[in-house]
Amino acid sequence: MAKILVVEDEKNILELVRFNLEREGYQVIPTTDGTCALEMARDQLPDLIVLDVMLPGMNGLEVCRELQLDASTRFIPIIILSARAEELDRVLGLEMGADDYIVKPFSPRELVARVKAQLRRSAQVEQWGEETRAHKVLEVGQLVIDEEKYAVFINGVKKDLTTKEFELLSYLARRRGKVFTREHLLAEVWGYDNPVDTRTIDVHIRHVRQKLEQESGDSQLIETVRGVGYRFKEDT
Repeated sequence: MAKILVVEDEKNILELVRFNLEREGYQVIPTTDGTCALEMARDQLPDLIVLDVMLPGMNGLEVCRELQLDASTRFIPIIILSARAEELDRVLGLEMGADDYIVKPFSPRELVARVKAQLRRSAQVEQWGEETRAHKVLEVGQLVIDEEKYAVFINGVKKDLTTKEFELLSYLARRRGKVFTREHLLAEVWGYDNPVDTRTIDVHIRHVRQKLEQESGDSQLIETVRGVGYRFKEDT
């Protein structure tokens, strides 16, 4: 049974999320405080976290950032649940390491579907790691991707990528030259059956480009194929 930490200070929403997740058979650990959430995540190591942004003690973005900095929690999938619907808010959430962002008011069915997708993807990551175990380190020009340690270096400088940024970069780099649609990447890297919000891909691609460009001087290691999607530069 998957264990899910739900962090929400509005008790009616907390109970709504709890009810729908428990009905699906998940074990729910509820809390209304950001600081407590961070302690509980480190102590209980849930399989997934549903996280509000506006919280007492420590806001959700700060919790997200702290979890990313901790080696014991950085791979726990995080779904942000927030009333903030602006693109900047979504970008900040993903930048802090969240795997998904759902805007309130939300559909409980959609939330459950996204929880299932994230948990399914987490299970697939281990299998994906086994499949690439013979090639733990991928070198493409000045770019080095260590898939076992989730580390990226360019020109010998380590780059700080979030978990999803790393997985997206690694997926594209291993298949360089091949073009993928946003929907395909959401299905393969995020695990969604029916992708609807393809802006998530654009945000992550932009962040990866910016981080690689700082050392390589080339933001186009990942190329945009207009009207189709993205590919990793073939002749790198």
